[in-house]
Amino acid sequence: MASPETGVLAARARALAVLRIRSTALAVALLPAAVAVVLFAGRASGHLGAGTGWDLASWIVGALAVLSLLLAALVALVVARARPALSPSVPISEKSAPDLYRLVRDLADRLDVPAPSAIALTPDCDSWLEDRTHRAHGPPSRGTGAARGEARRTPEAPVLVIGSPFLWWMRVAELRALLAPVVAGTGPSAHPDIAAARRFIRGLDAAVAVAARARGPLRALPLRFVGRVARLLLRAGREHATIMERAVAAAASERAQTVDYGLRIVAQEQVGLAYAGWDRLLTRVALPAWRMGRWPSRLDAGVVSALTELSRRDRLANGFASRLGERPACDLLEEPGAIDRAASLLAARLFHGGPAEPGPDWSPVGWGQYPEEVVDRKWRLEAARLHRVLDNLPATALPPTPAAPAPGPASAPPLSYARSSPRTPADRSPVDHHPVDGRPGGAPPADRPDDRPAAPAPGPTLARVIDRLAQDERAGDLVAARLGAEVEREEREEAARQAARGGSAQDATVGVAWGDGMVAEGGLPLFPLQPPRTGRELLADHVTAMVCCAAVDTAGAAPGLDWLDGPALLVDGARRADLGRPVLSLVDDGDAEPLRGWLTTVGVRPEKPVRLV
Repeated sequence: MASPETGVLAARARALAVLRIRSTALAVALLPAAVAVVLFAGRASGHLGAGTGWDLASWIVGALAVLSLLLAALVALVVARARPALSPSVPISEKSAPDLYRLVRDLADRLDVPAPSAIALTPDCDSWLEDRTHRAHGPPSRGTGAARGEARRTPEAPVLVIGSPFLWWMRVAELRALLAPVVAGTGPSAHPDIAAARRFIRGLDAAVAVAARARGPLRALPLRFVGRVARLLLRAGREHATIMERAVAAAASERAQTVDYGLRIVAQEQVGLAYAGWDRLLTRVALPAWRMGRWPSRLDAGVVSALTELSRRDRLANGFASRLGERPACDLLEEPGAIDRAASLLAARLFHGGPAEPGPDWSPVGWGQYPEEVVDRKWRLEAARLHRVLDNLPATALPPTPAAPAPGPASAPPLSYARSSPRTPADRSPVDHHPVDGRPGGAPPADRPDDRPAAPAPGPTLARVIDRLAQDERAGDLVAARLGAEVEREEREEAARQAARGGSAQDATVGVAWGDGMVAEGGLPLFPLQPPRTGRELLADHVTAMVCCAAVDTAGAAPGLDWLDGPALLVDGARRADLGRPVLSLVDDGDAEPLRGWLTTVGVRPEKPVRLV
């Protein structure tokens, strides 16, 4: 684009094309009425002559006109009243962030564009402008009808939505450079034709959503027709709307070239780094806590620690942490802790689902308490679930008691397991070593206790898990399937509890904008972070949790937090990251020797009972 005005003109041309589609649809709806008016007027004036044919044609066309007008009114009513989608966000008042509002207004003055009407934060690594002029998005109107009509005719600038991780990771100058092309988009947004085309497209999109959620035959039939008409119009205007938005973005970018252009390159590098750290923090650190009914209350502050750790490990990110000495953008907020808490709760609802307010089953957790209240409890809950599944295995899945091999001269003392008492090489004598009860060859009697399975050791042990998975090739698949069913059942129960709590009434009290109300339908997350885990992945996670519990209880290890990998096992104050391969060897191949070697190295005693939740 040669200049911002060129981009605006291109966007306006495409907006007019979208509006012509709206005018064409209106003309098609009015065409039967126009033909009916011509027929009735011609009959009344005598220009069409006499005859039953003209009378019949007039009444048929009149009926079609009435039906067409009714259907057009239905479509127009649904499109006008449908609530457009609204990005979930935490509104930021000017009182709570005067410096941030001042920065945005100064930026708008430098760009010679209208300032955004408000600012909101969203738990995502992106920033955009959002039109919230629909009457369903604002507070209830007060005053007379004339005053309300005048307020609706008054154009209002869009809302600036900022990704909350940017405020904590970026510096003030970087944030200004990053927001420059976004704020510059308020200029094209104020153009009447572009604003009208956007409202038309958003209304059609909202009508499609309303039709998709229709329930009951009386509502579903007419709304299905509205949905088809809206989809037809969206397909007709899709290309024009796409090119219009591209032209608007190009015009905004061209206008922002004059503001901190060099710093914008550095800011864009920080966007990619922030996205990587935010994704790891959510999937590896926050998700385990959310699954336990706890939500970290300082996610945005945690992303700084995660990115600092990333810069320490990765040479590509080296040097970015040196920026931390400059003023962070979160200093533009009066109470960054309260804003971080609200954004963290919104992130938990977006990516996991949950109630709008803390409660006994949905409580916040700080980073200092995360290892003990999340990591340790997660391990013990998963270990308890694993042992419940093992307890319920059918008798056919029990492994047979293997025959004891003859010890070699250099054989190491074996590990003891739950199904047999601890033994030494001297205890496991060959059958011809000494006679037993005077019988030659040492043949034991039929009722000798060794012929019966030994009583399990008191309490759950890691040795029991290893024995079951290593000695029975069918146990792994059966345990994995039952773990998947158990986890699925618990998730269904949790979803039912969330649906029973309800969310729409609470959203109004906490001031969170949710848009078209999809979250109220079952309390499910809008954007699940990960697909459901397979049975083998669940089994590996549960075996890992059992090993970590045994290490904590018998080897002096401790639960810890790795900012990039989540729950971590600390042995002598250092993280042990080499547990995954031995566990996968046991789960996938039934080979327990790598895990036994790891346990011996760390000093874990698998025959000792562990404490479960």
